[in-house]
Amino acid sequence: MAFGDLKTEKGVKALNDYLADRSYIEGYEPSQADVTTFQALGKAPAGSFAHALRWYNHIKSFGSETSKFPGASAAAPAAASKPAPADDDDDIDLFGSDDEEDEAAEKIKQERLKAYNDKKSKKPALVAKSSIVLDVKPWDDETNMEDLEKSVRTITCEGLIWGQSKLVPLAYGIKKLQIGCVIEDDKVSVDWLTEEIQNFEDLVQSVDIAAFNKI
Repeated sequence: MAFGDLKTEKGVKALNDYLADRSYIEGYEPSQADVTTFQALGKAPAGSFAHALRWYNHIKSFGSETSKFPGASAAAPAAASKPAPADDDDDIDLFGSDDEEDEAAEKIKQERLKAYNDKKSKKPALVAKSSIVLDVKPWDDETNMEDLEKSVRTITCEGLIWGQSKLVPLAYGIKKLQIGCVIEDDKVSVDWLTEEIQNFEDLVQSVDIAAFNKI
C-alpha cells in the first residue's frame, strides 16, 4: 500500500485515512506489511492522527514478535521511500504554498488591524459640554454690578469658559447680571459653579439657571 513519504505530514495523513476503517495494512491480521510500514514511519504519529496512532501503538506492542508475522519481509513500500529527483519540477513543493499563503494573509490581516487600532486611538474622543446662562441677582440697587461681574469671572477652572453678559432690569432700579458660560460636563459641576458665585455674599443674593443646553 503506497502512502507517500511517511516522514511527512501528508504521508501520515494518507496512512491515517487508510486505517480509519482497517486494523492492519493488509488483511485481518498483522503481517510483514505492517512491519514495513511501521519501520518507514519511524516514530509515533501526532495525536491528531488517531487511527494511525492506534495502529502504531498496537504494532509496537508486539515487540520482537513482529519478525514472526506472516508475509515476506521487505523494505518500506516503494511509494513510501523518498523518490530520487527526476527533474527540476520534482523540487516544487505543491503542498507548501497553502501554508505560505495562509501566513501572508494572516500578516496582512494583522497589519490592517494594527492600522485600524492606531487610527482609532488617534481619533479625539467626543467631549460632552453644556451651554448655561446664569441669572446673578444682587442685594439691592446700590450693589456695584461691575464689581459683581468681575468677581464672577474670577472663578476659573479647567473646562469652564465664560461668555457674554448683560444687565437685565428687575424692579425698583435693581438689575441682575445675566452671564453665559460653557462647561465640560465631566470637569465642572453646575451646583459647584453656583455655590462658588454665591460665596460672594456681599454682592450676590441668589443665582438661578436661566437656560441650560447640551452641546
